[in-house]
Amino acid sequence: MDFADLQVFKSVVDEGGITRAAAKLHRVPSAVTTRIKQLEDSMGVKLFHRDKQRLRLAPAGELLLGYAERLIRLSKEARDVVTGTTPRGVFRLGSLESTAASRLPAVLSEFHRRHPDVRIELATGTNDALLGKIAERKLDAAFIGEAPGDRAFDHMPVFAERLALIASAASRPIKRPSDADGLSLIAFPDGCAYRRMLQRWLGADSLVTRRVLDLSSYHAIIACVAAGTGIAFVPESVLAIVPHADVSKHRVPKAQGDITTPLVWRRGEASASVLALRDQLAARPRGKAVASKSGTESSHASRAGAN
Repeated sequence: MDFADLQVFKSVVDEGGITRAAAKLHRVPSAVTTRIKQLEDSMGVKLFHRDKQRLRLAPAGELLLGYAERLIRLSKEARDVVTGTTPRGVFRLGSLESTAASRLPAVLSEFHRRHPDVRIELATGTNDALLGKIAERKLDAAFIGEAPGDRAFDHMPVFAERLALIASAASRPIKRPSDADGLSLIAFPDGCAYRRMLQRWLGADSLVTRRVLDLSSYHAIIACVAAGTGIAFVPESVLAIVPHADVSKHRVPKAQGDITTPLVWRRGEASASVLALRDQLAARPRGKAVASKSGTESSHASRAGAN
């Protein structure tokens, strides 16, 4: 399978036929037809159904298209990195929801100002889900909750976060895990690094025996906590952007409360956009965790509404 054949194949798909693909590639139609035939022969499958003057992708062609797009994109990224060209095109960036809400607005605004030819596609998810998408090359990089242990990834520490345990404003003081006995836990689904920190604070092998409400929005989590549904671990940077949340805040030990958000990408596959973001982040002071004023704090204005 020749890389040039894949480029021709993708052009035929994009342009909807041999003639228009040939015009785009500045080749004669017969040359494009020959390339497609060579690709089909080398793979031993039909990539197109030929219906009179029209071509329709066969099932094998549908499968190949995804791989062709990834290979062509990687080739372009490699050329951009090696030649040091200005970042451009689509930058597929992932982030924890908390980081996207509290840390990234200024970062992305500055990146957009510096690199107007880049279109950022931001996706949010749990720590493990984002790592999985980087591994599958569905994301170029992501801000996750903890440094990956897998050597398939490179990372740089970016934001220092402090997690706080929050409960309803009327809650009793919570100074140790035993004070939370009988209370429901509210957390992101499995795969969330902060959920694992909550589990470690509780000293539990798992949360199977506890009442857990799985939510995928910090606005919803804070709103449920304020309503007395249960307790949750939340970054203080998130609480800072919802200052009127009707919740009480309780300190947890540094071992479970201090966490650093890294930017992660596949080892050896940093695109020009990833390198540009990394350089931008390295040039700015690292974000600091919001300091608590006391062991237990309450805000009694208005509740944080769910989306």
